[in-house]
Amino acid sequence: MAIVFVLVALLVVAVLVTGNWYVWRRLFRDTTAGPGPVRRIGAAVIAGGWLLFIGGMVASRVEAPFTLQRVLAWPGYLWLALTLYLLLALLVGELVRPVLRRLLERRAAKPAPAPAPAHDLIPAGRPEGPEATGTASDATATPDQAESGPAAAGPAAGGSTAAGAAGAGAGPSRRLFVSRVVGGAAAAAAVGTVGYGTYGVLRGPKVKRVTVPLAKLPRAAHGYRIAVVSDIHLGPVLGRGFAQKVVDTVNSTQPDLIAVVGDLVDGSVRDLGPAAAPLAQLTARHGSFFVTGNHEYFSGAEQWVEEVRRLGLNPLENARTELPHFDLAGVNDLAGEDEGQGPDFARALGDRDRARACVLLAHQPVQIHEAVDHGVDLQLSGHTHGGQLWPGNLIARGANPTLAGLDRYGDTQLYVSRGAGAWGPPTRVGAPSDITVIELASRQA
Repeated sequence: MAIVFVLVALLVVAVLVTGNWYVWRRLFRDTTAGPGPVRRIGAAVIAGGWLLFIGGMVASRVEAPFTLQRVLAWPGYLWLALTLYLLLALLVGELVRPVLRRLLERRAAKPAPAPAPAHDLIPAGRPEGPEATGTASDATATPDQAESGPAAAGPAAGGSTAAGAAGAGAGPSRRLFVSRVVGGAAAAAAVGTVGYGTYGVLRGPKVKRVTVPLAKLPRAAHGYRIAVVSDIHLGPVLGRGFAQKVVDTVNSTQPDLIAVVGDLVDGSVRDLGPAAAPLAQLTARHGSFFVTGNHEYFSGAEQWVEEVRRLGLNPLENARTELPHFDLAGVNDLAGEDEGQGPDFARALGDRDRARACVLLAHQPVQIHEAVDHGVDLQLSGHTHGGQLWPGNLIARGANPTLAGLDRYGDTQLYVSRGAGAWGPPTRVGAPSDITVIELASRQA
């Protein structure tokens, strides 16, 4: 097993080194005529960006001073996102490069228009005709002009030679031009993509509304609203200000119940307690409920469960509560198994009245199969971020039964939120953040 781990680690390192060398080559080596400060600066920027990212990861793991974590996390995580889209943009540029070069070659190969023929002007009063012209020319030509005639014809005669020399030197210049155009366009596309994706996260999640019919829901609960919030990821990057935006957005929907379905934080209560404080302002008719996500178990799950309870949320640790019109249950995340605090569906759902509708809070969509076995009507989850950074959605889709949105498994429906925040880079591309308001519909209505 150790050998496999070493081989995988070496493969990952090789891929990272190769990818970064490729980015440096296309952005800095191919866009300069020779060795110089630009190439050295490019190498320093790439190496420095990765050092910041690694430093930020290590600082959070060893619980370094929180200020240091923030200083390293912002540029380090943004560099990770920027590197991804630089690489993708440059790979797309490989398709554009030969097309652009061919267009330039065709343009250079077009023959220059022939010069208009020169016409001798005949002074007034001079007789016309070849003899008169010849006589006049011979008579008026001075010895200096006669000697300069062949020399003047030299450049014209050698024009084709000069054009050939220019054409021979156009190859390297053309390649340099193409590299600069493609490299500049790739850099602009990457910076624009990361910039827009970061703006989308920092401005806060948008509200998404979904109607979910439940067969067992009584008529009196028709239109019941549950605000689903997942994957806020408070940490060195997203702090108290972001938490306040999330709380204000949730409260603006005037829900009957609020469900926080895991991955609230990336850090300890000591560091992030002040950032999470706005959660105490969450307001709903039937209260706010919380279940753990995998990141809580990286951050001190027991301490965070007590902290959210202190803030007024109701943790559902493999537990259930009976609301007026349906049962609300919650299970711990799978990551808790390593600490003996994993999900226990039998404890949360085993003895309930199956004639009542049941809504389950479970962080990971893969827990849907246990939910089906226990007769759950609707499971609310997060975890996937909708892929967060395209094309990460392709990987996330393969690892989860549902990437985002509403799906059905037998008699159980599963809704997966893309989440309110972001993990790592505070950036989303192709997977905008959301807070979902689930409106329950009774089929008896």
